[in-house]
Amino acid sequence: MRLGALFSGGKDSCLAIYEALKFHEVSCLISLVPKSEESRIFHYPNAWLTKVQAEAIGLPIIQVETGDSESEGITSLRKALRQAIKRFKICGIVTGAIRSTYQASRFQRESAKLGLWCFNPLWLMDQSELLNRIVKEGFHAIISGVFAYPLDKSFLGKTIDYEFVRKILEFQKKYGISAAGEGGEIETTVLDAPFFRKRIEVTDYEIHYRENSGIFKVKDLRLISK
Repeated sequence: MRLGALFSGGKDSCLAIYEALKFHEVSCLISLVPKSEESRIFHYPNAWLTKVQAEAIGLPIIQVETGDSESEGITSLRKALRQAIKRFKICGIVTGAIRSTYQASRFQRESAKLGLWCFNPLWLMDQSELLNRIVKEGFHAIISGVFAYPLDKSFLGKTIDYEFVRKILEFQKKYGISAAGEGGEIETTVLDAPFFRKRIEVTDYEIHYRENSGIFKVKDLRLISK
């Protein structure tokens, strides 16, 4: 089936594409770029990178800017899906939803209105399994946002590796946070994945952090052939 991928550039949307490619054709990426980290639905840190990631993957991208409210986000999503149907003849979408019924229900509702199938290959996946899959399959994902105690400035820009997985699972057990970031505790940016044709190297960045909340802001980068 020809699918469009709802694409934030983070670990979940990338892993969802990786799974979808085993059975379906992913013909385009669909990226919603919110105005700020206050967005109710969509990923904010380094959202502009999705165009560069699309080039690294080798897929066309529909990128639509959106406001932060739910109504603005849904309106923009609807606009982007209609463009994908018209330009790429998609029959469905693939999303990286894991446990957020708030997010998944809205994606499913808008897809159904347009006659699209909504495929959620990561739905209800164990968070430990998901994080270990990211490392095992060779994804290079970095922490681009932290928004909950005890995640501090030292985590920003760190690669998700087995040591990070061990630590975040300890925090989940001790503090009740979502290890996969389903509660908005972390955001991630993927610089390389098994289906990328090129990898991304960050050459300049800024870190903004205050009161248990911070962003790793990519300022410059380059694409490197694999």
